[in-house]
Amino acid sequence: MKITIFTSNHPRHISLISKLEKVSEKCFAIIETTSLFQGKSGDFYKKSKIMDEYFNKVRNSENKYFGSPNFISNKSKILPVNMGGLNDLDTNILGEALSSDIFLVFGSSFIKGWLIEFLIKKKAMNIHLGVSPYYRGNSCNFWACYEDNFHLNGATIHMLSSGLDSGDILFHALPNLDGCNNLFDFTMKSVYVAQKAVINCIKNDSIKDFKMVKQDKKKQIAYHIKNDFTDSVANEFLHKELKFEQLKLKITEQRKRFDFVNPFIN
Repeated sequence: MKITIFTSNHPRHISLISKLEKVSEKCFAIIETTSLFQGKSGDFYKKSKIMDEYFNKVRNSENKYFGSPNFISNKSKILPVNMGGLNDLDTNILGEALSSDIFLVFGSSFIKGWLIEFLIKKKAMNIHLGVSPYYRGNSCNFWACYEDNFHLNGATIHMLSSGLDSGDILFHALPNLDGCNNLFDFTMKSVYVAQKAVINCIKNDSIKDFKMVKQDKKKQIAYHIKNDFTDSVANEFLHKELKFEQLKLKITEQRKRFDFVNPFIN
């Protein structure tokens, strides 16, 4: 079995590549690169003292679940491109990576043109860090927790579509609070749980057994864009005070009121 993934270059992305290597004969990884130190450099997010503090906590939690930045194993075939460069690629460049059995998208930029049409035909899956259709767009799990919808922190594994985060849903992956010391751990654990669920489904081939569910856009709570994430809201999040034992009960009760699709909770 061959797997092709379109992803990025942070530890959480590299960790998924490593996991895919173990369940495939060959893994192709097309990696869009951004700064490993958001907040310190004016890359995807602006440089500021608040952003530096915020993303330092993000990195601490990422390192907890996925390790620190490191070299990629030589078991995968790697193609690095700049963030946003996917749509400049052609079939000659991607070559053998287009003949895989499974195609995954995780943390890439918005895919358009011939490539999105190709991936849809190949039944590519997207790992969306957010619980669709409730939260779509940018930084969904941040916004769910910022808006006190902690029960909607998670991931959606859905079929790739031409619309953003709008494809038919295979399943939701939801983290519990076990092992979490703060909200940064809780949101990062949603990534860990999503990856664990995807790898399990690939290993036992159960991914083919899920009955897909169309997204009901009427259920959408919020759709945020990158510019919504300002110093002000980041600072509020940094100073959010929570009692985790009470939060655990609240999450359990609130999740009962939502129709999650084939939920994987861990």
